[in-house]
Amino acid sequence: MTTVPVHALALAGRSLRISSRRPDALIAALMLPVMLMLIFVYFFGGAIDTGTTYVTYVVPGAMLLCAGFGAASTAVSVAEDMTNGVIDRFRTLDIGGIPVLAGHVAASVVRNLVSTTLVLAVALAIGFRPQAGPAAFLAAAGLLLTYITAISWLAAALGLLARTPEAAGGFTFLMMFLPYPSSAFVPIDTMPGWLHGFADHQPLTPVIESLRALLLAQPAGSAPWVALSWCAGITAVAMASATVLFRRRTR
Repeated sequence: MTTVPVHALALAGRSLRISSRRPDALIAALMLPVMLMLIFVYFFGGAIDTGTTYVTYVVPGAMLLCAGFGAASTAVSVAEDMTNGVIDRFRTLDIGGIPVLAGHVAASVVRNLVSTTLVLAVALAIGFRPQAGPAAFLAAAGLLLTYITAISWLAAALGLLARTPEAAGGFTFLMMFLPYPSSAFVPIDTMPGWLHGFADHQPLTPVIESLRALLLAQPAGSAPWVALSWCAGITAVAMASATVLFRRRTR
């Protein structure tokens, strides 16, 4: 069992090296969330009343959108490993499914932290001014890390469920779509009434509301606990599903 973390770290390094050899995909994953944030701020922000400057409102949602794009590449990477024969090589080296999946997830977390940092840097450059103190900022960072880990495990499970890398990319569309019917880009009360129930109770809304409250030094209420509960549930279900799917795919 002591070899599991070692194998996972080695495989995480492998995934990061593969990402560095695909600069086009890496640049797209880093820049697309930034471009979408700039589009929302400069093209649509002037027409949206959020009670504050729009860049201040939109940054938490842009961070989660960024995580969704990063997770999509994780699902594709897992699907590629399952179809190109490398898993058979790992099994001859006595490397089990947990290190393989944990390596992909760890690499996903690193890539997402880099891209999220880039989004935050650009947001600061265009006027975002967080009011969080050190404790609130650390709490926001911890919540974001928890969400990234959860969505990375979900992406790994989807990558195992898909039979081809192309299908894996399609399966992750939902993760990239979910920020839109939430409070990420517009207040929920401006949406059609039939959307309110879903937008209020889907997993991303409490995460976004928690990040917004923590970064802007506003009351967060119960949103952080709801967000953590969602993240813990997604992680638990995704890890269990990924383990079962890996065993079925490698029998």
